[in-house]
Amino acid sequence: MTLDFPTIPLPANIACTQTTVDAAEWQRAIEQLKITGAAFVTLWGTDDRDLNNRFQMHAVFLTPTGLIVLHHPLEPGTANLEPTYPTLAQLFPTAARMERATRDLLGIASTAADQRPWLLHSAAPTYPLRHDPAVCHSERSEESPHFARAATTPYPFLQVEGDGVHEIAVGPVHASIIEPGHFRFSVVGEKVIRLEARLGYTHRGIAKLFESQQQQEAHRLAARVSGDSAIAFAWAYCAALEALTATACPLRASRLRALALEHERIANHLGDLGALGNDAGFAFGLTQFSRLKEDFLRANQAAFGARYLLDYIIPGGVAVDLPQEAYAHLIHLYRTTDREVADLRTIYDEHGGLQDRFREAGHLSLNQAEELGAIGLVARASGIAQDLRVDHPSAPYDTLATQMVTETTGDVAARVQVRFREVFESLRLCRALLADLSHTSVETAPIAIPISIAEPNRLGIGIIEGWRGPVLIALETGPNGTIRRCHAHDPSWQNWPLIEYAIRGNIVPDFPLINKSFNLSYSGPDG
Repeated sequence: MTLDFPTIPLPANIACTQTTVDAAEWQRAIEQLKITGAAFVTLWGTDDRDLNNRFQMHAVFLTPTGLIVLHHPLEPGTANLEPTYPTLAQLFPTAARMERATRDLLGIASTAADQRPWLLHSAAPTYPLRHDPAVCHSERSEESPHFARAATTPYPFLQVEGDGVHEIAVGPVHASIIEPGHFRFSVVGEKVIRLEARLGYTHRGIAKLFESQQQQEAHRLAARVSGDSAIAFAWAYCAALEALTATACPLRASRLRALALEHERIANHLGDLGALGNDAGFAFGLTQFSRLKEDFLRANQAAFGARYLLDYIIPGGVAVDLPQEAYAHLIHLYRTTDREVADLRTIYDEHGGLQDRFREAGHLSLNQAEELGAIGLVARASGIAQDLRVDHPSAPYDTLATQMVTETTGDVAARVQVRFREVFESLRLCRALLADLSHTSVETAPIAIPISIAEPNRLGIGIIEGWRGPVLIALETGPNGTIRRCHAHDPSWQNWPLIEYAIRGNIVPDFPLINKSFNLSYSGPDG
């Protein structure tokens, strides 16, 4: 689509344009994007008072022609009131929590009715992403409607009233290594009338930490935003930096990156398929898929030098090449995994107990998915054909002819089938990538090239289709190779609110199964 505003190109790994708009134009642009079917990707704010005496809001949308980035400079706030901007949430509901988090981080408030705090540190008297956070305390007063709540103030969950309605509180502390999140169920008997999830417990201040990093080192921090998506985040960061510096990653390095990314996708899907079987009372599935996932993690160690690839992708390429002995091992691994997953899929499909739990549970219709802004795997399970590897393929995916995987029923069964089919497609891609890699070597094709320091005060975008969905890095550079601002976006932001719709009408014991079928990141959105 073309906006009714002048646009200019923005450095990114896919086609990307940007435009700067005032409040009225911001609202009109959002309406245009909604009408034309653009997908909302992310939202963040910046403190640019040292550059132009303004705060700014930024929003990214995905269209058939690429990314569109809106910039909206805000009018300064008064002593007791924060700068405000028109909310996106009325047209793009998944923006609501991002707006609340932006307010907690920067003191920039949208016009949305819901102004509840999102991050736990919102009880603090400072806005951590302002360049002068300590000033915030003196600028605010207890009479201000935006003054921070006390740390002991209970979170105002939305209430459901009626005969027989009662609440069940789950979390934020969960068993074993599950990350913290609070789930408040309103139920009649065991039927769920409403669910409200509260996250924000794992906020680590990553956006602030990026500001202390050097451009050529921060890929390591990006990889740790959400550990199960390390390759996707590191690649998105490096893609942003490479776009800013006009660096062309060597083709061999791009193929190695894609191979690692598909390994990440396969390993996570295998783990999820086992956990989904276990949540439906089928422990055999857990043991078998756990074994297969372990095979891939061991293959990562042999091929890439680590089980979890937190430091594999670097600016300009990758850290190490495949050792020669890894080729035969990987070919064997892909062949055996393909065969065993096919056998396990047959068992899952024909197991009456599993299918009774999977089918119609956690249903998210195509209309709901479209209206609420589903993204990634969850969107594809409800019939939305959306995959960056297909829609906007960058190297090496532009030569691989990746096949889109979608289902239509939008329930747990559909999300299971998407995982099965994506495993098979990723195995096919791995075989193709390995065949291409076997024709060259590091002696004739480098795995990394030097990368320069980007000029200050420039914005670059990197976006990669991770296993959950699109992972985005918006990198704004500072002087002398520093980082002025880096916004990392996990697709779980969009899909967490959707669980609240998918659980309605189901019974409480089905929540673990439905939740696992989404398997969203807690740490990714908290940052």
